[in-house]
Amino acid sequence: MSQKKIFLVFVAISTVSLLLHHGGHLNWTMEAFHLGCPALRSHPAPGLKPKHTNVAFLKTHKTASSTMQNLLFRFAERNNLTVALPVQACSHQFCYPRSFTSHFVHPHTLPPNIITSHMRFNKAELQRLMPNDTIYVTILREPGSMFESLFSYYNQYCQSFKRVPNGSLEAFLEEPWRYYRPDEKDSMFARNTLTFDLGGDKDRPATDVVYARAFVAEVERVFSLVMIAEYFDESLVLLRHLLSWDLDDILYVKLNMRTPSSKRSLTPGLPAKIRAWNSLDARLYDHFNASLWRQLSALGPACVAREVRLLRRAQERLMRSCFGGRMPLLRSAAQIKNKDLRPWQPSGKVDIVGYDLPVNLSRGFSSQAQELCLKLIMPEVQYTRVLLRSQSLRYRRGYQLRPPQQSHPLQQPIRSVLPRHPQVHRGQPPPAAPGPASGTGSTSTSKPAAETQGRTTKLRPKSSQTQAS
Repeated sequence: MSQKKIFLVFVAISTVSLLLHHGGHLNWTMEAFHLGCPALRSHPAPGLKPKHTNVAFLKTHKTASSTMQNLLFRFAERNNLTVALPVQACSHQFCYPRSFTSHFVHPHTLPPNIITSHMRFNKAELQRLMPNDTIYVTILREPGSMFESLFSYYNQYCQSFKRVPNGSLEAFLEEPWRYYRPDEKDSMFARNTLTFDLGGDKDRPATDVVYARAFVAEVERVFSLVMIAEYFDESLVLLRHLLSWDLDDILYVKLNMRTPSSKRSLTPGLPAKIRAWNSLDARLYDHFNASLWRQLSALGPACVAREVRLLRRAQERLMRSCFGGRMPLLRSAAQIKNKDLRPWQPSGKVDIVGYDLPVNLSRGFSSQAQELCLKLIMPEVQYTRVLLRSQSLRYRRGYQLRPPQQSHPLQQPIRSVLPRHPQVHRGQPPPAAPGPASGTGSTSTSKPAAETQGRTTKLRPKSSQTQAS
């Protein structure tokens, strides 16, 4: 037998042995192998590109971003990474709608690998805070369904919406300038919310095409991936390849959803009026929706379709394992016994649903498996508290071991009204993360950060400026 044949036989035997070694992941690895797709990994392998762990995800409003944030929180905990979290004065958001600054970051969560809580984007401040190799990602949603969701969700907080008789979306869109005030609190929810979240001018006239094109171009320069909520799974496939992550790293459960009765169907003509009123958001969505499909096409439609199917199968297996062998039922906050799993309710007219774990989950489940199931369905406010508590504990442990002469560029006195604390130096490796925490308390009576900030500190936005429900 020639040396070439011997080599090929050796490669074949080695490949089969490797696939068998990965057990439960054999099927999806073989499927990808036959298609000639990039490898799907269940575990790190020697010689393969390591996972990218420095990520800034701009969490936009009503775009499935809470689901994405939960995914990033869990990835950070599994890999013992640090997530930048807001100081207590900012609640669970980075003092939104104020423009982001590093002063809003809790010092016990510095220096970070990941940042993902709500903020108004400020590139200079984020680049100062995050590592140089940070990959920037965000997500957009079709303007019609997004604006309907914003109008419903913030109807009791945004004055532009509260002025409308009978809470009529049709009436608002008929004469938006009759109700809209650009400079008042929460006005960013009433016009070009995506543009505002991305740091742009929400009130720039639709006729200013030069500004619109320049803004879209700047977003494209900064963000390596702009996900699309309507194609969440396909977006996750791109994210997985961008960050060299595994299939297991992008598993999720849909969070922060409304009941069907809380949603309104858009009558003919309304989508066009919404796009005209939110022209900058519409331009952003159209551009990056087209961009997403160009990237998917480059990856290969067959490979993308196969990865989406494998992702959904893996999710179903995970969910069935967490919910006693069957798919979970969505429940209202009042029906959820575990207060740490009750989603925040914006008003009595909107019902945000969540999940409750089976009471017998502990039977045959390790503590690690139980924690995974709990975190998988934990709402944003509660998870932020749990994560802050665990990272503060890790910070205190690491602070005792840190040489006194070490310092960090951000470890300067914080000249603001926010709490002052020392900060962690990046050069000191963090100790192991503590175990699961619980008892965060009910949040059923909480207000949005923008509402509480506006009431206590009179914050006002500047005038210059799914899946999701």
